[in-house]
Amino acid sequence: MKEPLPPAAMGPTQPAAPLGPRMSPQKATIVRFKAALRKAKRRNAAEPEIDFLNITAMLDLMTIILVFILKSLASSTTSIPQNDDLQLPVSVMTAQPGEDGVIIRISKTQITVGEEAELVVAYADIKQLGQTGLDARHKRNGPNDLYIQPLANVLTRYRENDKRFREAKGKDASTSDAIIVADETTPYRLLFEVLYTAGQSEFGRYHLLLRTSSDKSG
Repeated sequence: MKEPLPPAAMGPTQPAAPLGPRMSPQKATIVRFKAALRKAKRRNAAEPEIDFLNITAMLDLMTIILVFILKSLASSTTSIPQNDDLQLPVSVMTAQPGEDGVIIRISKTQITVGEEAELVVAYADIKQLGQTGLDARHKRNGPNDLYIQPLANVLTRYRENDKRFREAKGKDASTSDAIIVADETTPYRLLFEVLYTAGQSEFGRYHLLLRTSSDKSG
């Protein structure tokens, strides 16, 4: 029986053949990165939840509501501000005036109309107007006349606008409404001059705005 040869006698040892192609470390790193990226995309493929509040539509709605409220407050005839120059007389009646009339304010020192920024007529002391009313420079035909020219000029413009509005709405356009907001110390002579001028300007219905007794006690 022959003895096995020593390793040196068998010749040089050959390296084992590789089982498959080997990748470089750099290429393996890129492959793993792309695989991890694909997995992350699959995990986040679901629709994300909305985690913020879109307030644009809400602001539009609040703006519309605010404009409506301001318009309602501005057009309300019962929200007349009172101060030392204008205090309404007291009444037990609680009927509300119409909203279509033009407001004529008679305070202790001036007369204003509607939303006009400038006053129509100014005077120093309302008590002195009890006999002859306003000065002759405000009248059409002298001191004893009842027609207040500056007031008529403004009311004529309001009357023309109200007439067109009523005709467009199918309402009676033969006359317009006037809401008189007079201070409680207003002399009858001055009040009558204002009413007469309004009547000459085709304002045939009047509403005298007063405070209720409960408003005075409060």
